[in-house]
Amino acid sequence: MKFAISYSTPFYGVDPDRIIAFAKHAESCGFEGIYVPEHIAVYPGARVGDHEIPAELPYPDPLDCLTFVAAATERILLGTGVLLLPYRHPVILAKRLATIDVLSRGRMRLLTVGLGTLPGEADAMGVDYTTRGRRADEAIDAMRLLWSGGADGVSYQGEFFAFDNLVSFPKPYGVNDLPIHVGGSSRAAARRAGLRGDGYFPGGGIRLDECAKQMDIARTAAVEAGRDPSTLECTRWGSIDMSIDRVEGLAGHGVTRIVVGAAPDQALDQMSRFAERFDLHAGVGNSSPVRG
Repeated sequence: MKFAISYSTPFYGVDPDRIIAFAKHAESCGFEGIYVPEHIAVYPGARVGDHEIPAELPYPDPLDCLTFVAAATERILLGTGVLLLPYRHPVILAKRLATIDVLSRGRMRLLTVGLGTLPGEADAMGVDYTTRGRRADEAIDAMRLLWSGGADGVSYQGEFFAFDNLVSFPKPYGVNDLPIHVGGSSRAAARRAGLRGDGYFPGGGIRLDECAKQMDIARTAAVEAGRDPSTLECTRWGSIDMSIDRVEGLAGHGVTRIVVGAAPDQALDQMSRFAERFDLHAGVGNSSPVRG
């Protein structure tokens, strides 16, 4: 099992010293990666399910935040949970992600993308809310094409994005492609993960039995696309006080990574206790055994 930590900027704040202290401590504890969320814009009355998002919560750009973290750390992987893909142009995003990966020496490897759930956010970006899924599919395809293309250039013609003989350098660090995990809470998201993603990160409210069904959908879609379903990772949210038995239960359901959050006023102590409980120090930067 792999363990990562979420730096929830809306609740932890955007003080640079606090962000760096958090990231450095997470790295020293042996967490595989650090995740940062995204909202490009919120507004009074914006809701995710039954939860209203306070309009004054700070949501910094996650890629800028992760670049800042990368400059102050050495090993910890960089993740988004989730990057709102339909609202970003794939040509620009491919360049930004590859640049971060090169500058961090190959650590932009926990990218998780999603569609977004706020209609007002889509309106602000000039995106038809009903087209988010198709836009995300095209964006994934376009970015992978740009990363793999050479000096002769590549071309893409889609419903939303198009380019001819385009060359994009730098390439990701030492690889031809960056992993893209798909986040979401629907069976459509699971299918997208199987068709185009390297893993699936279902929402925290999905029960284990539904998650298992969605992973089956993802694997079936991977087979349909001629991809190896056994390579798909499954990431799930967890709590900082979760037990070893709980983790073993998730592992038994095919979960390969758990992302936890900590209380803002106790984050460093809670990370230390979690690392001790799961013996993360024994495998700094790598997978950790469930039992230490």
